[in-house]
Amino acid sequence: MYDISNYKIKPEPVILGLESSCDETACAVIKGRRLLSNCIISSAAEQAKYGGVVPEIASRAHTEAVEEVTSRAIAEAGIALSDIDAVAVTYGAGLLGALLVGLSFAKGLAYALNVPLIAVNHIRGHLAAAYLDDLSLKPPFITLLASGGHTAILKTTSFTRFEVLARTLDDAAGEAFDKCARVLGLPYPGGPHVQRAAEGGSPTIDFPSAQVRHSSSLAFSYSGLKTAAINYCHNLAQKGQEVNVADVAASFQRAAIEPLVENTVRLAVQSGITTVTAGGGVIANGYLRSRLSGECKKAGLKLVLPAVKFCTDNAAMIASEGLNKYMTGDFAPLSVNATAHIPL
Repeated sequence: MYDISNYKIKPEPVILGLESSCDETACAVIKGRRLLSNCIISSAAEQAKYGGVVPEIASRAHTEAVEEVTSRAIAEAGIALSDIDAVAVTYGAGLLGALLVGLSFAKGLAYALNVPLIAVNHIRGHLAAAYLDDLSLKPPFITLLASGGHTAILKTTSFTRFEVLARTLDDAAGEAFDKCARVLGLPYPGGPHVQRAAEGGSPTIDFPSAQVRHSSSLAFSYSGLKTAAINYCHNLAQKGQEVNVADVAASFQRAAIEPLVENTVRLAVQSGITTVTAGGGVIANGYLRSRLSGECKKAGLKLVLPAVKFCTDNAAMIASEGLNKYMTGDFAPLSVNATAHIPL
């Protein structure tokens, strides 16, 4: 019988994390904030054949991989199943069928071990990735969130609470990168390919900045930038002219990234908070990492960036956010359901 009513919170628990929101089937184990293992089985190569993620293919791939990736993570961590103190799993946001695979497996594991189940918001997982990089990190700090679904700057007041200081009014930065890659004929996933193309180009095209002008909220808008890049390429094609892919990529990247860096540093200085963190797939972008590092150094700010492998989807970040919820006793019932959309 599943009964955790008398469960005692441990100061340094062993938490197994599972992630299956999109095309990565991932499992990780942490003890306290120390990472013991982090394993991923990806269906990205299969998805690339179709230019994006096909939900049915993703769900089937998760079903085939979830047991194997969990066994790998437990073996790599050097623990036994009986050592696990809680199971953390992404319950949203993401592809519903994909989420259900990981959530169902996590429920079964938590039930079998009679340990707490922790339901993790995928986006909050991205925010918690930085906590694995610096074990001494303590709030408050300013957090830049940039992913395929969200773009915002947050004032993180505790490991479980934050305030949104600025956000996109329409598209997210990661989505815009993917659309730019598509119009340039670059493979899926688009973000890394735009970065690589930009390395050989010059930002000579005057694309509109993602910064919303005349806005007291320091808001972002990626819809206009995305449309400008698409129209630029289409107009050249209609004239029979060749598109300089490298220059378009470099120009787009600058217009997309500079406002993120500028506003993050500005808000940190204005708030008097001296530590900056970041999370989300766009944080893997080398141009962003270089610019944010340089501007934080100029402003005398401490910057904690998660390793690139923890910016894209992974289970280590889910386990890290799981620890935050574990320490407050925020456990989920076995009846918890997956959800495709979750507010930030």
